[in-house]
Amino acid sequence: MRAGFIGLGAMGAHMARNLAQQGWLGAVWNRTPATAQALAGELGVACAASPAELAATVDAVLICVSADADVLAMIDALLPGLRPGTLVIDLSTVGSATARAAARRVRERGADFLDAPVTGGVEGARNATLAIMVGGAADTLERARPLLAAMGSRVVHMGDTGMGQAAKAVNQVMCAGINQAVTEALAFGERLGLDMGKLIEVVSGGAAGNWFLDKRGPTMTQDVFRPGFKLALHHKDLKICEAMAEDLGTALPLSTATRQDYERLMAAGHGEEDISALYRLKRPAR
Repeated sequence: MRAGFIGLGAMGAHMARNLAQQGWLGAVWNRTPATAQALAGELGVACAASPAELAATVDAVLICVSADADVLAMIDALLPGLRPGTLVIDLSTVGSATARAAARRVRERGADFLDAPVTGGVEGARNATLAIMVGGAADTLERARPLLAAMGSRVVHMGDTGMGQAAKAVNQVMCAGINQAVTEALAFGERLGLDMGKLIEVVSGGAAGNWFLDKRGPTMTQDVFRPGFKLALHHKDLKICEAMAEDLGTALPLSTATRQDYERLMAAGHGEEDISALYRLKRPAR
């Protein structure tokens, strides 16, 4: 199977590299042509002139872009080149309704679609250890599984189209709560005068241990907020989660509080930092 990749940002570029390493990648496209040209040269694959040209030359198109409108724009852009039987896999984080709309457009051309959002951050994308939540037909997933396995260590079928995005929404709500808990607790520890390195080491080995504490605790307490997952992107995701919850007649108070905290940080110019920049609002004054 020959695959093409659209969207070569912090996550997408690493996923494309992993596909190339396994021999699947044939072409790339990015809205910034220089980015696509550079990666195509590095990997020895084609640099398509347009999404439609990419779609016309591959058996599977993988998309990793930022927002709902971007996904639908990419779907519309690749449709003229989309051949019957081609598989379109959206790795972006968008709403379930957007996934279903994209699937309808793709299937009208005789192709098929999976929503397959990922979690694991830049580290997971780089190391091919992403967890991938898939919505769509089970037999379609089996066709796609070799591609997904090249990028992730855990691929789970969540149900019909849109259910991958539903699972990702749950993940993003959990991330909001974990971020709040870890940043609040570490700021409390700093105010208590604890050695933060020792505190993180011992707490990570107990019941409160978690991925975020292990990976981001040592950096946030040193005022280092290099993006593994950009704060502005999580803000966007939480707005999606809140809209989905509103449709269900329920509320996500912790996610709403986190989204509001992010807005304060974005207004101060920290939107491109890691979500652990929430620590800025809680730590003792420097």
